[in-house]
Amino acid sequence: MYAVFASGGKQHRVQVDTLIDIEKLDTPVGEEVTLSEILAIGDGKGNVEVGAPYLDNAAVIAEVVQQAKNKKVVVFKSKRRKGYKRKLGHRQQFTRLRITEIRNGHTASEEGTQNGS
Repeated sequence: MYAVFASGGKQHRVQVDTLIDIEKLDTPVGEEVTLSEILAIGDGKGNVEVGAPYLDNAAVIAEVVQQAKNKKVVVFKSKRRKGYKRKLGHRQQFTRLRITEIRNGHTASEEGTQNGS
């Protein structure tokens, strides 16, 4: 089973027990995070449930593993023949998550009625 969720202006496709780096969240290491902006959930057999824009009662549960910074990005500006040079560096902060659970928001009885059973 996989899920596609939105976080930090980006979309991420995840499965259970995967590590993913997303934009920094203000959550301490070891805490559990619930991501509720789920765009789609698939079971890996071709069945995909897509939200409009988000799925109701669906969530991705993740554990915060690490709060860190990415590698430095060097920003260099110059204007030729003018003697203008500027060198800046930037390190973007990120949060590393381990996906522990994907909830699709359906009970067993509801799933049986939707599949035509």
